[in-house]
Amino acid sequence: MKRSSDSCRASLDGKTSSDFRFEAAWWCPGPHGQTLWAPLFRLRPRIRSRRERLELPDGDFIDLDWGGRAGAPIVIILHGLEGGSRSHYARGMFAALEQHGMRPVVMHFRGCSGEPNRLARGYHSGETSDLAFLVQTLRLREPGTPLAAIGYSLGGNVLVKWLGETGATAGLYAAAAVSVPFMLQDSAQRLNRGFARTYRHYLLASLRRSLRRKFRGMTPPFCAASAAAARSFQEFDEAVTAPMHGFSSAEHYYSSSSSRPYLRHIAVPTLVVHAADDPFLSHSAIPAANELSPQVIFELFPHGGHVGFIDGGWPWRPHFWLENRIPRFLAQQLGAHHAPENCVPDGHRQRQP
Repeated sequence: MKRSSDSCRASLDGKTSSDFRFEAAWWCPGPHGQTLWAPLFRLRPRIRSRRERLELPDGDFIDLDWGGRAGAPIVIILHGLEGGSRSHYARGMFAALEQHGMRPVVMHFRGCSGEPNRLARGYHSGETSDLAFLVQTLRLREPGTPLAAIGYSLGGNVLVKWLGETGATAGLYAAAAVSVPFMLQDSAQRLNRGFARTYRHYLLASLRRSLRRKFRGMTPPFCAASAAAARSFQEFDEAVTAPMHGFSSAEHYYSSSSSRPYLRHIAVPTLVVHAADDPFLSHSAIPAANELSPQVIFELFPHGGHVGFIDGGWPWRPHFWLENRIPRFLAQQLGAHHAPENCVPDGHRQRQP
């Protein structure tokens, strides 16, 4: 496979095609338009979900939001940093998966479901044990049910890393990852430049609010003053993420948790979608073809921003390309039935592959 300005698709036989081409909507150009339009303006799809609290082996918990019908293939959705089931991309994919006859479940990382988790530790980009426990739990509950997973941004890094760690024992039929920060140190540095500092400011403010809620009335396992003074992800991860999770430094956290080295070990059919203009990652951090497992389908597009990929329609009735591409890929792997075209909700467009 060669990286080019077109989408690059490394199929299981190594051939390249561009059957699923993404082109940014004319009214939503540029990386920041693609990144910001949906979180700022999108009307979230209405969904019905059932919450389950899953107790973890270490005495903590994670919350799961379930949809779909009993017996349908299960698709785990892993959200991004400070996200959850209310995030625009999670709700959009939740609705799309239900329309394609699948059973979505949003796995909230620790402390992201609206209630602080019990233990002093939280979640981070390389923590895969909770995903592993969820998959093990679902396999034991429903051993005959096909299982897949989708990860966005931080959740995509977690998913790719775990797939590489587990190889052929992952227990999934398929997976998809979107806008993965393959090299965490590169991502931290990229967010220090230009307009991307806006995203850094927003996310760090959200992280600090979460920490204040979590450690209200408690002594945190890090220097609170250093956490409050952090003005970059490197400073925050040095002050908070590393000591909370047993890393010696931010650099140790980044080198241990980045997913790029794990791509070559993936043994599950996995679709990875990325935009060359992603403002969260520099182009040099995007993996090359020789770093990919034969099971990885890597689709790189010139545009799309970070978890954007709006490909048409109008501002009041947009088309979200990922919510067509990913369910169709998973349906092919899971053997699920596609929904009839007249059942597709507003904002979703069906394309023939």
